[in-house]
Amino acid sequence: MPVLVNIATLATCRSEGGQDDVGVIGDAALVWVGDRVQWVGRVSGLPARFAGETRVDARSRLVVPGLVDCHTHTAFAGWRAHDFVARLRGASYLDIARAGGGIQQTVDATRAASVDDLAARSRAHLWAMAALGVTTVECKSGYGLDVDNELKLLEVYQRLDAEGPLRLVPTCLAAHVVPREYRDNRAAYVRLITDVLLPAVVERRLARYCDVFVERTAFTVAEARTILTRAQVLGLGAKLHADQLSDGGGAALAADIGAVSADHLEQVSAEAIDRLASTGVTAVSLPLATLYLRQEPMPARRLIDAGVPVAVATDFNPGSAPSYHLPLALLLACTVQRMTPDEALKGATLVAARAIGLDHEVGSLEEGKSADFAIIDAADHVEWLYHFRPNACLATYVRGRCVFGGA
Repeated sequence: MPVLVNIATLATCRSEGGQDDVGVIGDAALVWVGDRVQWVGRVSGLPARFAGETRVDARSRLVVPGLVDCHTHTAFAGWRAHDFVARLRGASYLDIARAGGGIQQTVDATRAASVDDLAARSRAHLWAMAALGVTTVECKSGYGLDVDNELKLLEVYQRLDAEGPLRLVPTCLAAHVVPREYRDNRAAYVRLITDVLLPAVVERRLARYCDVFVERTAFTVAEARTILTRAQVLGLGAKLHADQLSDGGGAALAADIGAVSADHLEQVSAEAIDRLASTGVTAVSLPLATLYLRQEPMPARRLIDAGVPVAVATDFNPGSAPSYHLPLALLLACTVQRMTPDEALKGATLVAARAIGLDHEVGSLEEGKSADFAIIDAADHVEWLYHFRPNACLATYVRGRCVFGGA
């Protein structure tokens, strides 16, 4: 029964107090048994029954809940550096796609890759995320775009989740874009997803969620409604890439169908914000994507002020967000989106856990929840987020086990 002591500041990130309250405890202690938090509070209040237990020294540092990256596209083959240069020279999303780049380029490379190759590449990404303090990762498919290759990507996630150490939440994003072989028959591709792929995913328990990219270059609201309604009937939760490049009605659809999250939202309307607030949909901010695409960011301040919980994630992918550095995304959430450090931290812990339906299990440090936490080389979370470094994480614990560094 380890007892983590000598904690300068511990951020519990409990649900009480709203997004701007991270539940800070000074001079704190944390006790866990096996994989569960047993007790948390000021060291002066540590119960006598823990007096003889093994002490772990946090060295007067910050302790936060394990970070939750609730939007990634972790499994893919190849990179798209040429897209990066093309965007800097003024090429649009459509220009790049027409020139043979974009998502279809990654699809071609990913289809050619083996399960073992994809697993090895993804495993390296996940260990690097763990070194940053990340303990839970939502992982989307979406670079297969046919039955066999979408299942292949989800099988990679199933394998890596079983291996650990990180907790993975798989999402089927077969509705990422329409693949080239179906561009003249979009309805047939939608039917392939609803009638063949999703039943196979559910039968093999390969995903918890279904996601659809609603955009002029991807899927219409009507197509998304068809796909997500079928997914919900089969028992999958719904998520959306919504209103990223234009106000295409994705956020409104998320509210209509009770999606767990609406992600991106750079172009969300005032009316859609009100609907998200009234229906309890979590907004997911992806500031690394807006940095790389040089877009106006999600209006996080307006969303939070309207009562919409805002998570922060990386959107890690080979094209528009080729970085899994969640602490950098948190800094951008503060500097570009005007989120406070409290709001940003809670956005990558409890609110992010809510965006993948795991807020009962992870995202905060309180009795009974998973003992997932990170020790950060800072006095408090404000210092950590404002003083950006390549990595300030000293140790990462998942389910009570140290998987990176050490106290």
